[in-house]
Amino acid sequence: MTKMSDLNWIRATDDPDAECIEVAAGEGDLVHLRQSDDPENVVTTTQAKWDAFVLGVQNNEFDHFVEGVDLDGAESAAPAASHSESDQL
Repeated sequence: MTKMSDLNWIRATDDPDAECIEVAAGEGDLVHLRQSDDPENVVTTTQAKWDAFVLGVQNNEFDHFVEGVDLDGAESAAPAASHSESDQL
């Protein structure tokens, strides 16, 4: 079994002081995720599920989760499409 400390963790930001998600490839088709401020709490998934998640993010399938969230001090200009609306595109 791979030690989590031996993995090559990739941070979601270049800012070394920012809290962020970190991702690392594991043995076989495993992908590990953790929060930088809680590195002992690791979530593991498969490469296929990770790929499906990334494609969903790229296709705006999760925008409804952040609808109305204050990003960089400004309200989003337009509400995100609902999940059912994005499925029809």
